[in-house]
Amino acid sequence: MDTRISELIGRITALEDELRTAVHEQESRVMFTIRGKRVEFERDIRQAHKRLKRNFFRWLVTDRWQNLITGPVIYGMAIPMVVLDLCVSFYQATCFPVYGVAKVRRADYIVFDRHQLGYLNFIERFHCEYCAYGTGLMAYATEIIGRTEQYFCPIKHARKILGTHGRYAGFLPYGDPADFHTRLEAYRVALSKADVETANAGPRAE
Repeated sequence: MDTRISELIGRITALEDELRTAVHEQESRVMFTIRGKRVEFERDIRQAHKRLKRNFFRWLVTDRWQNLITGPVIYGMAIPMVVLDLCVSFYQATCFPVYGVAKVRRADYIVFDRHQLGYLNFIERFHCEYCAYGTGLMAYATEIIGRTEQYFCPIKHARKILGTHGRYAGFLPYGDPADFHTRLEAYRVALSKADVETANAGPRAE
């Protein structure tokens, strides 16, 4: 990888991590504190949450009708999502140790904490946690697949594509065969390092 590109990717990754940390710290200071798995709000905020909470019957008559009629389709997607979850978890549990690739921590991607929000009724809490599972699962599966791609084929495409995972930017240029197998091995070794959780893929340029 070009040295300048490698440096830019590293700087972008560091800035993104710094931004996420700063935003989280600001929100925590202003609104809540985290004690283990429990999220605690100040008394005034808890009371405000309770005042905003809609009971089930009020929610039922004010919610958009299209949300209600599509409910069976939305929640029917739980079956393929659970299957995907089981499959990617089984895959990395069996194959990553063989490859020498560090496993993806599922708990870093699938987080359930919205049920602790006092302004949501039980239906809204269920909606929120379902969404958290779906989006978290996609991110979890993407990271597993991204590490797999880095292990077997860390090469960019010739065409511009959307929705690439965080590792893609550090892949090798399309059509550049120079020392491919040597560089491929370096990418594989990088996957076993402790800092593999960072989005910056592969080895840094010398």
